[in-house]
Amino acid sequence: MTLDTIGRFRLVLKTFVLSLLFIGFMPSCTYQKPPPPNIIIFLVDDMGLMDTSVPFLTDKEGNPVTYPLNNFYRTPHMEKLAAQGVRFSNFYAHSVCSPTRVSLLTGQNSARHGVTNWIWSEANNRTKFGPTHWNWIGLTKESVSLPRLLQQKGYRTIHVGKAHLGPFDSDGEDPLNLGFDINIAGSSIGQPGSYYGKEGFGHLDGDSSRAVPGLEKYHGQDIFLTEALTLEAMAAIAHAKAEGKPFFLCMSHYAVHAPFHSDPRFTANYRESGKSHQAQAYATLIEGIDQSLGDIISHTKELGLGENTLIFFMGDNGSDAPLPITDGYSSSFPLNGKKGQHYEGGMRVPFIASWVTPNDKAICQSNTPIARNAMQQQMGSILDIFPSLCQMLDIETPEAYVKDGFSLQQQLKAQKNSTRDEIFLNHFPHGHRSSYFTSLVLSDWKLIYHYQIDGEPDYELFNLKEDPFESHNVAGENLKQLKLMMKALAYELETKKALFPEKDGQKMELIMPQ
Repeated sequence: MTLDTIGRFRLVLKTFVLSLLFIGFMPSCTYQKPPPPNIIIFLVDDMGLMDTSVPFLTDKEGNPVTYPLNNFYRTPHMEKLAAQGVRFSNFYAHSVCSPTRVSLLTGQNSARHGVTNWIWSEANNRTKFGPTHWNWIGLTKESVSLPRLLQQKGYRTIHVGKAHLGPFDSDGEDPLNLGFDINIAGSSIGQPGSYYGKEGFGHLDGDSSRAVPGLEKYHGQDIFLTEALTLEAMAAIAHAKAEGKPFFLCMSHYAVHAPFHSDPRFTANYRESGKSHQAQAYATLIEGIDQSLGDIISHTKELGLGENTLIFFMGDNGSDAPLPITDGYSSSFPLNGKKGQHYEGGMRVPFIASWVTPNDKAICQSNTPIARNAMQQQMGSILDIFPSLCQMLDIETPEAYVKDGFSLQQQLKAQKNSTRDEIFLNHFPHGHRSSYFTSLVLSDWKLIYHYQIDGEPDYELFNLKEDPFESHNVAGENLKQLKLMMKALAYELETKKALFPEKDGQKMELIMPQ
């Protein structure tokens, strides 16, 4: 080999090596570790399982079934999200809002964290026989919370809308105390003083005691609260991108909670529906949050963040739609009950998970693949969001910290997680539409224990597989199953150190059936 040949060989070899190095350092999702995913939790106040055009209930073969209420509501963006993701037909939340919201941020059941009733901003609303020491103060600066853990991971943590995590003059009144970097319009209040910008969202007219804070630039304008919050959320997302930070957005709409003010953008869609004025207004609130969902998804895509943004859509308790009650069935039909009640209609909520821009080839999504246009019939719950994100992002919690939920990563693939239990405890030792009860769903069975306020306790037992709409109480005819369920209930309450209703200074502990 001549010197000239050797020289050319070395040049070719050097060029080849440099090419390999260049390829190795190319900024590609294929060759680099993907950036942390952005997270959007899209939480709708008082949105039940049937408040949507998306069918969540299924037949025995697992196929979605459409009911009359699905045909009344208009939620095209939810339909698109469901088509590109997975929806759960059996997703549980607590039956009123504050317990669910605290559970979402802590991963703990309300019986454990102690926020077992909705928080009244002005005072302790334990109700007449409620436990003296229930946690009506809510979350504090010392609480382990999802936004704080994400903040420590380098996320820009954003809260927009309703908080309702503590009373006036408490830590929980301000989400900034709980790990959020940004708080837009969140405070102690659980409902808006007004949905209308012309009324200053309660500051200029309406209920001033529930005036929505922090949206002064919209006061006097012809804008609806849902739209104003959406605009603020989109601006916060853009700001996070400009900072080069992954974001966690808790998009927590005040809608569709009362007052049932009509969103003028959608009023004409329901004039010929034959429903009452209030029911029509409620439907506009539903369509408004659906438009918000579509706007935020489009904005995220326009920023080039779609493939790396995960979205969880959910309600916080059963429906409160102002529909007439017929034979005990109303806003959740064909489910029995509604918000604040012990039946399924009070606790089953919509849940959809999806990547904003699904892409099977994106390594960014490989750690958490999500099935498309899929139904998941295995139980999930509000308790599962916290552990799911902790697993996905490799977040460690304090060693002694107890999480009551399970990671959803297997179920998001529309597969069954054989390692999780199928238990959901809803402990409500207070007065409300349904008062002083605890319910336990355990696989196909559901027990409702009514505390002995006026004499003996009352038991309800349903086989949800055979009787999904809770029309036949079998407690009296299946004593064996009732006793098994009561033992399971006693164990759940004991391990979570639950507080019981009280009467004449004595707590009302469980009384077993004989």
